[in-house]
Amino acid sequence: MSSSAEPTGVAGSSHPTLTRDDVDHLAHLARLDLTDAELDTYVGQLSVILDAVSEVTAVTSGQEIEPTTHAVPSTNVFRPDVRVPGLSQREALAGAPSAQDGRFRVPQILGEEQ
Repeated sequence: MSSSAEPTGVAGSSHPTLTRDDVDHLAHLARLDLTDAELDTYVGQLSVILDAVSEVTAVTSGQEIEPTTHAVPSTNVFRPDVRVPGLSQREALAGAPSAQDGRFRVPQILGEEQ
């Protein structure tokens, strides 16, 4: 990766190219000790990634495309917070299998003393 603002590479090409020295420099910055074979491998792999990013950039350049977070527009689905009357205690306990002293009665599960 060249230190200039313009991408390096073939004259007239908008695709940046990486050299072995670029990858070695990046490895040094990342404190990685790469072998010669690894440097050669990463030059190819990172160049493919840079080419893919350049292609995506080329497709969208010059167009007024707004960034989105969803493929389809979404709207607020919340309803207004309006207070409405709820069930009375008697109505709430009407469907309970067992009630005692105005509360739901449930089986004891922890073996606590009463």
